[in-house]
Amino acid sequence: MITVNRLLLITATALSGAAASAQDTKQDVWEPLRSLVGKWEGTGEGKSGKSRVDTQFTFVLQGKFLEVRNKAVFDPPEGKSKGEVHEDWGIISYDGGRKKFVFRQFHVEGFVNQYVLDSLSADGKTIVFVSEAIENIPPGWRARVTYEIPSDGELRVIFDLAPPGKDFDKCAENRLKRKKES
Repeated sequence: MITVNRLLLITATALSGAAASAQDTKQDVWEPLRSLVGKWEGTGEGKSGKSRVDTQFTFVLQGKFLEVRNKAVFDPPEGKSKGEVHEDWGIISYDGGRKKFVFRQFHVEGFVNQYVLDSLSADGKTIVFVSEAIENIPPGWRARVTYEIPSDGELRVIFDLAPPGKDFDKCAENRLKRKKES
């Protein structure tokens, strides 16, 4: 005869086994962004001129967040000895409640963009984040960052801005190649 305690123990054991099995087959939420991970270098062109660009995507904090670091060194404008240096740093997280990726990006100029994943192509080669908030800029501005993977080892990054009530306009485009790990 099975006692109530023994029945509870059997049920708990079966449920924990089923939960562990379900967790083993749980989909990797980071899969759509894994192709970005690594170090990238290349060139950029945009409203600030031509630049040399280094970008890095690294999982941090036990793989819970994807850190993004960018540095662009622009050629000096005519008549100047130094060009502008732009840096930004960001964290991409997965918001389980919204079932969306959120990208918080901090710029050396003081802007903070909070993006949400807007679209992901069926082949996973185009990833588009659109801002839902921007700090330290007049109200109504929007930003968009698009990551395109034309082929393995290549990354194209497009940064667009839109003033209030206007369409997006391209500010910069970077063409990067994956760095060889040493």
